[in-house]
Amino acid sequence: MNFVFLGLSFLALAFSAPAATFRVAAYNVENYLDAPTELRPHIKSETAKKKVRESIEAINPDVLALEEMGSTNALLELRASLKAEGCDFPFWEHVSGHDPDIHVAVLSKLPIVARHPHTTENFLLDGRRFEVSRGFAEVEIEAATNFNFTLLVTHLKSRRVVPQAAEADLRLEEAKKLREIIDQKLAHNPAAALVVLGDFNDLKSSEPVKVLLGRGKTKLTDTRPAERNGDNMPNENPRYEPRNITWTHYYGVEDTYSRIDYILLSHAMSARWLRDETYVGAITNWSVGSDHRPITAAFQIESD
Repeated sequence: MNFVFLGLSFLALAFSAPAATFRVAAYNVENYLDAPTELRPHIKSETAKKKVRESIEAINPDVLALEEMGSTNALLELRASLKAEGCDFPFWEHVSGHDPDIHVAVLSKLPIVARHPHTTENFLLDGRRFEVSRGFAEVEIEAATNFNFTLLVTHLKSRRVVPQAAEADLRLEEAKKLREIIDQKLAHNPAAALVVLGDFNDLKSSEPVKVLLGRGKTKLTDTRPAERNGDNMPNENPRYEPRNITWTHYYGVEDTYSRIDYILLSHAMSARWLRDETYVGAITNWSVGSDHRPITAAFQIESD
């Protein structure tokens, strides 16, 4: 046996081993309530909860941002149910804003090493002061001993009409508040690794999404998850994105399907982004669990 050859072979394998990866996802779980409220009288059924877990388990994220989560107890029930099925998230965060019923949350297999919840962000609109309805979750995640990143989770104002103000104006002001946080972080550290994700409740051409994307050196990258159905051809018109299927939400009022859930990345984070491992979760009968489909993106980290 040629031990020198074997030694060189093992050495080559060590240097060619792929870098470690991790996966981040966002999922609006549609009124995941464990108790009825005045404005949201229906709790999540066991059938719907099971389908939510199936959607999560199908994409198997390491970090999961959740929107329309109910109370802390509802989050812990979901976490415990996932763990019983072999999908354990040891770390979690639950953030309450002005809305008393639904919230944003994070489940993570990776350690959460810092928390900076934004629960009282507010703004003036037409002479009245409003609070950001669901607040913003901000957590720092340790993906490896040599790499941390910041996760910012949002659920902007829905398209449902409210008497207090125009819903589009409220959504835009909430987006501006989140962009202020992003800009502060990038001004402090232009190399900050940021993931901004959640339910933006608007289209990419809308003002709220344009505000969050930003411009110039601090512009964020839109990962644009799409179905893994074999569509991989570019658009014949180079001004537009490919025609692959990217919708994330069914809006029953209008009977429409649209992309309103996003994963955006700072420059430092996009350098680690694995485009081919980014997609929309599309399981059978997804709508039993929620009116949204989950989206996920993967990232590469260097080993120590």
